Amino acid sequence: MASVDLAAVTFRYEDMQMRFDLHVHSGECLAIIGPSGAGKSTLLSLVAGFEQPESGAIRIAGVEVTRVDPATRPVTMLFQDHNLFAHLDVAANIGLGIHPGLKLRSDDRDKIDWALAQVGLQGFAQRLPAQLSGGERQRVALARSLVRNRPVLLLDEPFAALGPALRREMLDLVRALQQSQGLTVLLVSHQPEDALYAAPRTAFVHQGRILQVAETRTLFDGAAVPELRAYLGEAWANGRA
Repeated sequence: MASVDLAAVTFRYEDMQMRFDLHVHSGECLAIIGPSGAGKSTLLSLVAGFEQPESGAIRIAGVEVTRVDPATRPVTMLFQDHNLFAHLDVAANIGLGIHPGLKLRSDDRDKIDWALAQVGLQGFAQRLPAQLSGGERQRVALARSLVRNRPVLLLDEPFAALGPALRREMLDLVRALQQSQGLTVLLVSHQPEDALYAAPRTAFVHQGRILQVAETRTLFDGAAVPELRAYLGEAWANGRA
């Protein structure tokens, strides 16, 4: 397990000056919500190392990683685009998480079989991505994340293209993997119901700032921040969402 800390982390995107202060407990699932362009994906990219802050410190498991190369950070990031290679079968797509040149040993292949079992895709190793449903492709992407054996999993709206029932099924899988593997999960979503379903705590991001972090139900029921009330909308406020 690994905690994640951002202390006075600043980043400029076009004319928006962002600043993030956040503590994610070791082994928790934290949802991150907010309007489009608020800085949610940027926050994850800073943790992953794909973006470099102007100032501040990023720590994972108490170790500063602010200037550490993304490839060596204890982090895996899963995007809405699952990034599977169409010409490679499922086993090879997962194997890329172990070695980018697919130089795999027998124990690596055992690890791939284990990951497929974890995501409920036993027997799918030889299938191509085109032979899979959208949910199955995301399961393959999750399996590839598992074989990387990194304690922090960053989810940048990976299930946004799925329908409500399938999205909930994938959230169930993430929760099960979080608990069985001891993962710390940061989940970006535009769906408040996803946060309520999967995350005990939620952070609300607006214009490059984290305006509020609280227990998810408390955050939504209270909606004390005007920007959060505006984001959730009248239907939610009136109990119809």
